[in-house]
This record gives sequence, C-alpha cells and structure tokens, in this order.
Amino acid sequence: MKSKITRNEFIDRGSKLMMAGILAPFISEGSELFLADRKIKIGLIGCGSVSGVYLPHLSKSPYVELVSVCDIIPERAKKRASEFKVPNYYSHIDQLLAGAPFDLMINLTNMQEHGRLNKQALIARKHVWSEKPMANTYQEGKELLDFATKQGVRIWGAPAVVNSPQFAFMSKAIQDGKLGKVSAAHAHYGHLGPTWSPFFYERGGGSLPDLGVYNIATLTGLLGPAKSVMAMTSIVTPERIVDDKGKIKVVAEDNAMVLMEHANGIISHVQCGFNYFDPYGHEGEGQEKPTISIWGTKGNMNLIGYDWAPFGVDMATAENEAIVRYVKDAGTYVWEQGASVIAESLVNSTEPLIAAEHALHVLEIIEAARASQATGNRIALKSRFKYPVV
Repeated sequence: MKSKITRNEFIDRGSKLMMAGILAPFISEGSELFLADRKIKIGLIGCGSVSGVYLPHLSKSPYVELVSVCDIIPERAKKRASEFKVPNYYSHIDQLLAGAPFDLMINLTNMQEHGRLNKQALIARKHVWSEKPMANTYQEGKELLDFATKQGVRIWGAPAVVNSPQFAFMSKAIQDGKLGKVSAAHAHYGHLGPTWSPFFYERGGGSLPDLGVYNIATLTGLLGPAKSVMAMTSIVTPERIVDDKGKIKVVAEDNAMVLMEHANGIISHVQCGFNYFDPYGHEGEGQEKPTISIWGTKGNMNLIGYDWAPFGVDMATAENEAIVRYVKDAGTYVWEQGASVIAESLVNSTEPLIAAEHALHVLEIIEAARASQATGNRIALKSRFKYPVV
C-alpha cells in the first residue's frame, strides 16, 4: 500500500519537479541535477573591489564551481583567476559567453552596464545573478525579466537582505501582530562616498541604487509593496575626487529622502546619501545604533546595525515594555551570499527568498523617487511581488 503524502510535501515535490523542468536544458553537459556533488558552474564578470568579497565566499560554497572570470582590464581578471584558482579568464563578455561552459553569470560590473550585460547573458541562455540594480530603468528590468522567462532561464538581483535571520524575526513579529497595527517605519544608510570609481556619481549611478536600495528592499519586504512614492533628491557635493580620474563633476544624486505609501495606511521613509559622516565607516563594524525602526499601536522594533550587516533586533511591546534584544547572531548570513544562495537553490530545485520581482519593484521605486523630484508629484507604482517574503 502506498503511503500518503501531506499537501505541503506534494507542493514541495511539485515545485522541485517544476524547477527541474525549467533548469534541465541549461545544466552543463554531463552533470546530474540531483546528485549530491552537483555544482553550479559560475562565470563572473567584473573583477573590481566587490569581486574581492564575492569570490572568497563563492570559493567556499559546496554548490559552486568557479569556471571563469572576466574584466575589461585583463590584468584584473588574470589576478582574480590566479588568486582563486579559476581556470579561465577573459577580457570581454563575448569571450566569456563563448568560452568554457557555465550555468550562472554573476554580474559585478559598474551599475550602468548591468542591463546591457545581463541581456547578453540571457540571450546566451545563462541564468543571471546581478549586483544592484539589475537594470538601469524599471522598463529595462521588466523586459529582462520577461525575456528570461521566454528563454527558460532565471534572473535575480541584489540585495540579499531578506535572507538575514533578523529580517525573518521582524517579518514574523509583524505578521504575528506583535506590534499591533503597523503605522510607520524609517530607515537610513549613508557614508562619505566611494573613491574607487566615478560611476557612483555619473548618470545612472547615485546614492539611491547604491545605498538606498538596501533599505527600500528591507522596508518593502517587511511592510509589503509600495503603492506610491514622493521624494526629494539633491547634490550636496558637486565635485568629487576619484582614484582613477581625479576631479569629476557629480551628476547623480548624492542625497535622497524617499516617502513610500504601503497598504493599510502604512507610510515609510528612507534616507540615504554620500555625505554622511559615520564613525563606524563604510563597513559598519561595531554599529550599535538602529538603522531601521518600525512602529505600531502595540510595539516597536529597531534593527541594530545596517540591514546588510545586522547585529540584532530591539523590540518593546505593550506586553513587555522593557526593550529586549533578539537575534544577536546573523548566523551564516552575509551580504555577499546572494549568488551562492542562488546556486544552492538551482542545485536543490528550490525557490529562494530573493525574487526578481522584488528587485524590480525596488528599481521602480528608485526611478519614481527621481521622477518625484523632477516633477514635485506623488508617483503611483504598478509593480508588485509576492508578500509576505518570510
């Protein structure tokens, strides 16, 4: 007699079969999807500073095989290949895509190049993990997502903030009614601005896609999709000195204030900028102050540290007015884990918490914030994503 399975087991099996069906045509020749030693072959493009954080993490993942690295500065690609024992390195994306076979392209290039390069990978029927943003406009991002579906592959975009145990705790507290009826939230993130590249300050750069993107992803993940946006942006420092070009003119915003309207009357606020003195520095080490606060009718919560590097959650409620710190340990969560989490999900045919639709919604909010500054109007949003996330 056959044993019965539960509805959840049935759904889980169905999900795995569906993922297997999607992935089967795109798994490298000779590999087996469900073998314990199955690894996702990785081609990484962009061998600058961020790759110096990604590659150590990827090299330790049991789900990853580093196949190729690529950079328009050949010496950087060669250096990373040697440093992390990657067998192939290239100086152009065409060489990368035509070279040693791989399954997933990781895009760590300048943000202005993300949309163009991501599309090339999708045309070649590669899965894509893109650092933020996944495209330069909402329309471009929507076209990439639709095209990926047509190609039978997947695209995902950073950040990975929804993976932290602190995010999970806050999400569950809200859904369980610990805060009562949620009414408002605030988030902030800023520093004095990078010096290692001009792209942060050029058109298509800015503090919103580099910094605000984290807080926007966190607040929409916790409170649900935004319905509309009002914002002000400005340039506080009109000229910057960067390492490879010297003095440059700043074109993209280096200061931003964004108001988001969510469902049920909830209003949230994000501030970000490249003009914030922070004694904890760019890395946020030792940060003991809250950077995200959420208020409700029966309690409030504060995320300690940055959402990409959290150290705990302080919560006070009507039932327990004394502030208690929860989830002091981030466990295995680190901000650079997005691509390795995606590799694990591809191996196991599971759906990650990180969703392209969420990244696309964040991109629309960033674009709406700039439109609000330009017009002085509240901007209605049309994108949505699956909520709650956790």
